[in-house]
Amino acid sequence: MNIHEYQAKKLLKKYKIKIPNGAIAYTPSEALSRAQKISKTGPFVLKAQIQSGARKAGHFTSDNTKNLSGICIVQKLNDIPLFAEKMIGNTLVTPQTGKEGKLVSKIYIEEFCVAKRTFYLSFVINRIKACITLLVSRATDNIVELAKNDPKSILRIHFHLNHRVQKKDTLQILKFLNLSEKYHNNLTTLIQNLYRAFLNLDATMLEINPVGITKNDEFIALDAKISFDNNALFRHPDVVLMHDDYEVDENVLRANRCGFKYHTFNTGSIGLIVNGDGPALAARDYLEKLGYQTACYLDIKGGVDEDKIAQSLKILMTNPMVEGILINILGGFLRCNLVADGIIAASKEIGFNMPLVARFEGTNKQMAQEILQENNFDFLTSDSLQDAADKLIKAMKENN
Repeated sequence: MNIHEYQAKKLLKKYKIKIPNGAIAYTPSEALSRAQKISKTGPFVLKAQIQSGARKAGHFTSDNTKNLSGICIVQKLNDIPLFAEKMIGNTLVTPQTGKEGKLVSKIYIEEFCVAKRTFYLSFVINRIKACITLLVSRATDNIVELAKNDPKSILRIHFHLNHRVQKKDTLQILKFLNLSEKYHNNLTTLIQNLYRAFLNLDATMLEINPVGITKNDEFIALDAKISFDNNALFRHPDVVLMHDDYEVDENVLRANRCGFKYHTFNTGSIGLIVNGDGPALAARDYLEKLGYQTACYLDIKGGVDEDKIAQSLKILMTNPMVEGILINILGGFLRCNLVADGIIAASKEIGFNMPLVARFEGTNKQMAQEILQENNFDFLTSDSLQDAADKLIKAMKENN
């Protein structure tokens, strides 16, 4: 789960991380009112609140927003409503949103903070080394590309759960950033507080980009981004309340309401329905060997009923990229016949205009196959994943 910048900063403030004075606004008049409480003169920073990086490199799609990015500096208080009106209610396209962009429904107004230096700082889950890694970079733009093309430009320090920031860690960071040792105490405090926040919040990523150094030699979070482990959200009801449904694809929301996990990809023509990451990966890998990409997959897990299975098929059918559906179910707690009943229910309600092949294995496998075969619908069944994929691709070619 992701949250907005203003929400992330609110959380970081609880961990004694210094942030600029700011406030959220949903209308131009509210933006002016908020700005008046922040500063009587300015300048101000207006930030579009969408869950995307590279907002400063983005652009709005409306004709009256030429040369306006998702983060802009406004010099005068009286100009706040003018800028706010151009941002709120318009679509912002960034290098990370895709060409469709995201609608800006609110903006964050901050005091303009003069920084002597800036740098990049983040904590991430390192799944390869089974630890938490601190990333530091002197550069603050295009971090992903930088990591690919110039790995040595990013300092990596590996932390374990009970790790406390040691003097050698701070000295290593200071040397890497070409900062003097006078920043030692403040930097140690910053890193330790961020690490505590990362652990306590069950985060998978906590990023400050950039960290600024003020004229008083303090470190300040000029931007913030936090991603959370969905499996630990039950421990953080306050964080769950920060979830913004407008940032989530409608099909993802529909899947969530059924207790499913839905994910789409930018390429592919095959939709998958599976019960677990293992069946999903196995199906994707085999399809890729055959030269076919997955458009989306839906993990229905266990403990579902006929109606929810039918809902899952409707979700895949509304994806315009999907030209065929492969169902790969390993029945255990989830009975295969329930999935078959859901397929029949969905087909009676909405019909099918594309090939569907189901591979069942496990609890009530034979019953599920009989259910599909006894109904007068053009469904195919298979005893193996490989055979199911082959049958689907053949049927898709014939359907075209």
